[in-house]
Amino acid sequence: MTATISPGTGAPHARILGVGGYRPARVVPNEEILKHIDSSDEWIRSRSGIVSRHWAGEDETVASMSLDAAGKAIADAGITADQVGAVVVATVTHFMQTPSVATEIAHKLGTGNAAAFDISAACAGFGYGLAVGKGLIVSGSARYVVVIGVERLSDLTDKEDRSTAFLFGDGAGAVVLGPSEEPAMGPTVWGSEGDKSDVIAQTVPWDRFRIGDLSELPVDSQGEVKFPALRQEGQTVFRWAVFEMAKVAQQALDAAGITADDLDVFIPHQANMRIIDSMVKTLKLPEHVAIARDIETTGNTSAASIPLAMERMLATGQAKSGDTALVIGFGAGLVYAATVVTLP
Repeated sequence: MTATISPGTGAPHARILGVGGYRPARVVPNEEILKHIDSSDEWIRSRSGIVSRHWAGEDETVASMSLDAAGKAIADAGITADQVGAVVVATVTHFMQTPSVATEIAHKLGTGNAAAFDISAACAGFGYGLAVGKGLIVSGSARYVVVIGVERLSDLTDKEDRSTAFLFGDGAGAVVLGPSEEPAMGPTVWGSEGDKSDVIAQTVPWDRFRIGDLSELPVDSQGEVKFPALRQEGQTVFRWAVFEMAKVAQQALDAAGITADDLDVFIPHQANMRIIDSMVKTLKLPEHVAIARDIETTGNTSAASIPLAMERMLATGQAKSGDTALVIGFGAGLVYAATVVTLP
């Protein structure tokens, strides 16, 4: 005899209820980056749009930055930590293989026995987290979900690599997802192109440092073995992001049943100002759509970039509660995720 399994009683829809962000105290201008590479402030600005970025200090860990951002998001949502049923952390810079940093965060937030796990999806990680969180709420597995994007990319930055040294920053952004009677999160358009997995990657795997002979590992200008860092094929990434991700963004609009004219806000992954501007042009976004350009003073913070940009736009009045926003993340893998959301 086959038993009948109850499908559960989840909410009809999910929505973003609150948002919070954390930016490290230390601001690193381009002038500091130029101490290690042969370039200029003008070149960095023209190539990326970046003027400065935040780098974390020793006491600003992946966990501590996440706790600050998540605490703000919970307060903004008007709930208490013990109501949170799951904590989802998107990051590639938590260097402990196990346990997940999400378990530490869930405990220190005071969630009780909330489910907790990490997602490794690079710059699309936050978008993946939104999709997972929405699914947990609609399925009835959790009523409130904290989704965090957090990175300490300064730990994976080769400060002597002219092509990447100026790009990366640190920080954490978080949102609280909860039940909604009305649709407030569109379908997620996501995927991967694994045949391009070498376009953005870590220079050497961690296990290379377990082997006694380090002679084949890269060295710095002082002859010291370099710590693993991120590398990328810049032009390949640029072309992929501009042409292919604009298509994904349009698919997300179509999936949500709206057009560019219906949008109030566009929050793309803060990878490069030229990529952002090109996507705006390709999507033919109307003048009234507010565009996130947080990269100028935050740099590329990977999984943290979208929630950090969202938090800043709401805090500065560039966006307001109830606005319709298109968010899209894309990066190493190559992976991507886009969706339309109602801002908290």
